[in-house]
Formats: sequence, structure tokens, C-alpha cells
Amino acid sequence: MTDRRFRARSLALAAVAALGVVAPAAASPAQARPLALVQCQGTESDAYDPGVVFQPRNFEITTTGRFTSCLGGGDVTSGSYDERFTILAGCNDLLDGFQSARTVTWNTGEASVIEGTGSSTAVAGQVVTTFTGTVTSGPFTGRSAVQLIALPQPNLLMCLTTGFTGATGVTTLTIT
Repeated sequence: MTDRRFRARSLALAAVAALGVVAPAAASPAQARPLALVQCQGTESDAYDPGVVFQPRNFEITTTGRFTSCLGGGDVTSGSYDERFTILAGCNDLLDGFQSARTVTWNTGEASVIEGTGSSTAVAGQVVTTFTGTVTSGPFTGRSAVQLIALPQPNLLMCLTTGFTGATGVTTLTIT
């Protein structure tokens, strides 16, 4: 009887050990990322220095974006991005296409880099920019991203005088 108990225990231990080797380990909460659509809503503010006028000239753009509500991203519920760059443009050619690598820092402390291209159109008194790319690092790596940004069009009077110095509008980021 002792021999049978020993064999039963040995078989039970072997089965448990085999399951431990074969069964995949559960992902830790920090690594787990939902596969569902992630959508973030927020605002973007752009400041132009010096102001944008009709005659094209170099000016610096400081962009501050805040996603105040993100759904479908698990622990990711908000995020932000800040950029500063210089371009040569005027009020008439703010709609040119561009390439960018945008870094979004999430409420979790992690950051995602989205590399892509953008273009803008003027629609009903707004400049609507569509930035389309791929998340190349951080949470959601390998997934597609589309950001829409709607800012008021430059004021014609300001373009003719001191220059258009900034705008704030709404933005939506969708990660699929």
C-alpha cells in the first residue's frame, strides 16, 4: 500500500509539473493590453511664434495635446503629448502634408511613439488635420493609429496684420 501511495503521489507531482511547463504563464497587468479599439478624446493647443502671416516665413509651433478620456485601453485612461518644431509657412499654405513621430505619454507612465504622415483640409471655418500612422514603440506597438485634430482657421484680419498666434480645438485618437 505504501508503494501505491508513493506512485500516486509521484504521478500527481509529475502531472502538476508537466502542467506548469506546458501551460502558458498569465500576462502581468502591466503587460496586458486589450485587443479592442482604443479611442481617446481631448484638446490640442498650438502656439505660433512669431504669428503666422500671409507671406511665408519661419515660425516655431508649440503643440500641447491632452487626451482626457480614453476608452478600451485597459489601464490607459488618459494621455498627453508636447512638441516643438519650426516650419516655413504662411496663412495660405498651412495645409501642406507632413511626416512626424508623436510621443504620447499615458497616465500609466508609459509612452507610445506613433510614426506617420499627416495632411490638413479647410472645412467650415476649421483646419482639420488627419495624422495616420503606426505605433512603433510602447503600449499598443504594431497597431494602427489615426488622430483627427480640428482647429479654427486663421483669422483673415490677423493674417494681414500682426499674425495668427495660436488656436485650440478638439482631437480624437483611435488605435486599432
